[in-house]
Amino acid sequence: MFKLKGVVPPMITPFEPDGQLDLHSLETLVNFLKDKVDGLFICGSYGSGPLMSVEERKKVADTVKKVIKDTIPVVVHAGTTNTRDTVELIKHAEKIGCDCCAAVAPYYFHHNEDSVIEFYSQMIKSVSSHFPVYVYYNPKFSGYSISLDTMRKLKDIGIHGVKDASFDILVFATLMRELGSDNFDIVLGTEAMWLSARALGCEAYIPGLGNAFPEICHMMYEEGMSNNIEQCRKTQFQVNELRDVMYLAKSTQLAIYTMLELRGVIKAYPRSPFIPAKEKEKREIEVALKEMGVL
Repeated sequence: MFKLKGVVPPMITPFEPDGQLDLHSLETLVNFLKDKVDGLFICGSYGSGPLMSVEERKKVADTVKKVIKDTIPVVVHAGTTNTRDTVELIKHAEKIGCDCCAAVAPYYFHHNEDSVIEFYSQMIKSVSSHFPVYVYYNPKFSGYSISLDTMRKLKDIGIHGVKDASFDILVFATLMRELGSDNFDIVLGTEAMWLSARALGCEAYIPGLGNAFPEICHMMYEEGMSNNIEQCRKTQFQVNELRDVMYLAKSTQLAIYTMLELRGVIKAYPRSPFIPAKEKEKREIEVALKEMGVL
């Protein structure tokens, strides 16, 4: 059975100052990451998927897959406000050879269990039986929770696994205890709790920080997988300190653009209404990273 393994960053999408896709920077970023990580999760929250049109999201997937070829898995986030657009995106992802798909529960409206199950059911029906479909569980962004009972029903209808971005280790532990198995994949949706999640049996995580600092994220992964708890704890604390630095830009997503610029990887912009980090914030991030010895 297909399972995600290792470090799978939720890759940002670079934009031009006027908001157009910056495909050159996108290719540069993919080339920077592809030999340092174990997969890419595209067009999610960090990837500004909800800020793009369906055609733009297809273009991002096409570009990423062109650069990656078949070297590492590509996970396409296909979540939208509605079933039709999500189905179009997941069908495209399978068509171009991506490895699996995920979707946050449809947002803006607060949907009941029947609607949520129908949404994911239509996703599953729209692709072949061997193309994995994951629930991207992010109650903060979808606006509502999915109960454990509903998750069981989603597993029963053919959902392949869950990316848990609840930031609640008890939620993750419950999913692992009740649903985690050889035929249902539970993936951690943050770098902030890797050590704790690894102790619960996790084998893959999706770190926003991995866009700009894939090296430390991969080191922490290897330490966890080899049960080097003492060293992994030290690295986890360093990673969480880096997350604190990210908030100097008022959000972790915005900080990634600055960190990539400071590392000399790409200079790109978020899409409005997000506002790029101000020069003062960039300087504060640069100073903090140098003090930590990572820049």
